Amino acid sequence: MRNEDRRDRLRMALIDAAEATIAADGLAALKARDLAKEVGCALGAIYTAFPDLDALILTVNLRTLALFERAITEVTIAPPPPTGAASPAERAAAADTLVRLAVGYLHFAAENPARWRALFQHRITQALPDWYLVEQVRLFRYIETPLQVLRPGLGDRERALLARSLFSATHGLVSLGLDEKLMVLSEPVLRGQIEIVVGALGRGLAEG
Repeated sequence: MRNEDRRDRLRMALIDAAEATIAADGLAALKARDLAKEVGCALGAIYTAFPDLDALILTVNLRTLALFERAITEVTIAPPPPTGAASPAERAAAADTLVRLAVGYLHFAAENPARWRALFQHRITQALPDWYLVEQVRLFRYIETPLQVLRPGLGDRERALLARSLFSATHGLVSLGLDEKLMVLSEPVLRGQIEIVVGALGRGLAEG
């Protein structure tokens, strides 16, 4: 077997093992020495497949983002009307889409708590790699599409910023509601709060 093939197989084994550890026990449980023992390689071999542990964690997090995307694709997102002027019904539907996306985010976080927390617990000192940023930007377009219906006059930058603000509001509700150190809310209660808050924001955008 060629060295490149061996490295690729080691890389996949490390990703699979790291993903399983994070999903089961959280990011804090991921240790390079334990990982090497699990896949049956030397500790130093990890760094022939990845430049550092950060790169491995980001690769696992990318899988988590893909899993999240599969979950939210169940939400039907209508494209903006070709004329740019949406009817009241289209605007109301776009506002409802924002609510359903937010609820989808809650469901994913509640069903995959360790994976979800790892997305935000992981801190790196250097800038995020382009391949990871590209995926983040692409996922935000799920929010930006209904915003094109609700706020057709916004430029791309302003719409992207608004999408991030709406995500931040939803993420804050989910984070506080699921935080085990604070008052944990049941998923139905938290869903109700999200529907109220995001629904009010969406209706405000629809009527503005």
